[in-house]
Amino acid sequence: MTWLGVTRMSFIEYQDIIQDGDTAIVYLGHDSMFPVTIQHGSQTQTKYGVMRHSTDLIGKKYGSKVTCSKGGWVYILYPTPELWTMNLPHRTQILYSTDISLITMMLELKPGSVVCESGTGSGSLSHAIIRTVAPTGHLYTVEFHQQRAEKAMEEFRQHKVDHLVTVKNQDVCKSGFGMSHIADAVFLDIPSPWEAIGHAKSALKVEGGRICSFSPCIEQVQRTCRALEGHGFTEINTLEILLRVHDVRTIRLQIPDLGKPLEDQASPASDANDAPKPMTYSQDACSIFKSGVPPRETVGHTGASTEPEKMFQLKAHFGTWTLSSDQYFLSDPWHVRSDLANM
Repeated sequence: MTWLGVTRMSFIEYQDIIQDGDTAIVYLGHDSMFPVTIQHGSQTQTKYGVMRHSTDLIGKKYGSKVTCSKGGWVYILYPTPELWTMNLPHRTQILYSTDISLITMMLELKPGSVVCESGTGSGSLSHAIIRTVAPTGHLYTVEFHQQRAEKAMEEFRQHKVDHLVTVKNQDVCKSGFGMSHIADAVFLDIPSPWEAIGHAKSALKVEGGRICSFSPCIEQVQRTCRALEGHGFTEINTLEILLRVHDVRTIRLQIPDLGKPLEDQASPASDANDAPKPMTYSQDACSIFKSGVPPRETVGHTGASTEPEKMFQLKAHFGTWTLSSDQYFLSDPWHVRSDLANM
């Protein structure tokens, strides 16, 4: 059934009404949600009971509260790249929204941008890039593994964004992206990005562009930085994001009564031997404010994003310390580890 006057579901355009064939997010709680493909006549099991697609979902508005057969309820959410990142089927390790936000900013992506990506993986970053460059941009993504490439293209078609993306199954380190001087930006998330720097440079527009390489290991970052400098890239920066969550609490403190100032207490009648009065607290006067408390444990390292540009100045930022170029770029990995341990 197609509802008149309603466009088909797409990850780059919002619609109000749930339709047959849509991909929706079933939200049970902040840490419990999953994707479902809406199909006429189908049903979905949850811990709150059964949802029947034909009667409970199709024709309802996205964001609606749906009551299940056991009396509990769920919310049906419209899919966004951020929600898809949290719910997609993992074929590989993926990038999450924290790193994706930095990558899209550093690559200066905008509507109309042309982007080359390798590898596609589970498509987490790909969906975010497509949403950013739409409606006139394009993503060319390369995946070495054939089944992953085919599955990614199937998902792009299902999410109605296949007109904005081209998927290729090839080895970017050997064959490159298969195009020259068309990309505004190139992103590399592969085991040996330094082997693909030459192909990435060929894909960039003649007037220049930006490259970002995401690597989990410092040795990969070092070799990539050497390759970037060898191909003439400048202003090479390496960044890492560590998410630090704070528990925000409302604090209520009584205001102490400190008594009168000393100059007001001094008088001819006062006795120099009078003992100081103890500090008292007013029961009514209090100060209310917000306080942020960091947790004892923090989410650890995910990876480092390396972005070169035009003017050469190499600095690597990890957490709260900064490594200069001679420490980071020219030293071998064991010396780098020693430098970090002494900081």
